[in-house]
Amino acid sequence: MVDNELRSRRLEVLEEHFRSEIDHDWDACLATFNGHPRYEIMATGQVYDGDDEVLEYHRNQRIAFPDQRHENVRHHFADDVVVAEFDLLGTNLGEFYGMEPTGKSFRVPVVALFFFEGDRITNERIYLDTTSLLAQIGRSEILALAGMGED
Repeated sequence: MVDNELRSRRLEVLEEHFRSEIDHDWDACLATFNGHPRYEIMATGQVYDGDDEVLEYHRNQRIAFPDQRHENVRHHFADDVVVAEFDLLGTNLGEFYGMEPTGKSFRVPVVALFFFEGDRITNERIYLDTTSLLAQIGRSEILALAGMGED
């Protein structure tokens, strides 16, 4: 069972993690991990493992969605994981998968599992409705390119 002190430290780390993503402060973001960051995007099967891949992921996301942010964040605690539920918002203002920006905004619900060792994140596993996000920004054709569209 996680004691209140560790729970508080983990919550502080998550608040710093979310803040650093919004502020594009990648050094601070990486510092919330245990020395080896890892992201898993479950909707697409993409995995970003290690500093270089995680930085590339964040930079590409912020090129496409420079105002990406979180709202309505709720946390649920377990022994080695914190579940965060939130709304992810942003506007497609930059290139996204080689396509010109649409200028359209999105809001999708997300569940992110943050796995911990002590008070540092070891892995962030993200579940989001990619189909809704792409439809909202006017890029449903990406689903067809990925073989996920209708025949």
